[in-house]
Amino acid sequence: MSLEVNIFSRNLDVHDHLADQIQRKVAGLDRYLDDIVEARVDLASTNARSAEEREVVQITVQGKGFILRAEERSSDIVVALNMAVETIQRRIKRYKGKRNQRWKQGKEISEEIIDDTEELDKPVIARIKKFLLRPMDEWEAIEQMELLGHNNFFVFYNAQTEAINVLYKRHDGTFGLIQPEIG
Repeated sequence: MSLEVNIFSRNLDVHDHLADQIQRKVAGLDRYLDDIVEARVDLASTNARSAEEREVVQITVQGKGFILRAEERSSDIVVALNMAVETIQRRIKRYKGKRNQRWKQGKEISEEIIDDTEELDKPVIARIKKFLLRPMDEWEAIEQMELLGHNNFFVFYNAQTEAINVLYKRHDGTFGLIQPEIG
């Protein structure tokens, strides 16, 4: 069974040589885990502040009951591709180890998503912070975020929606708003 590799690009022209290189490297991942059904490679060229983070490669492999993801950034798209392939290989090995460990313990494998944030087996909460939420609208939240010097995100109680929201600053200087819903 050959591995299906889908290549998507944003703000980047994928020439034939690069596409062949991606196909060869990513299709080879099924040597490590033969349960992989599909692989998706997302390429992007961003306007990052740092030149070392302008070219982005994200590889997502999917199979029955699992999704594994790796994202790497570099100044060169081929370097980012190589780093992403190495990262996804490590994640595949770690997933296989966990799967084999569960099988030996007699537990059923449930659907898992192993992402860039899961580098340690047991995460450590280093700090807990409590604060009072004062009802405000999005524009007040932007003002508070800038006044407090929070560069990345700001948690607030949205008076209009009567829910906790997260305001975050995007790479292009605009803002994003996360409005969670209980599912």
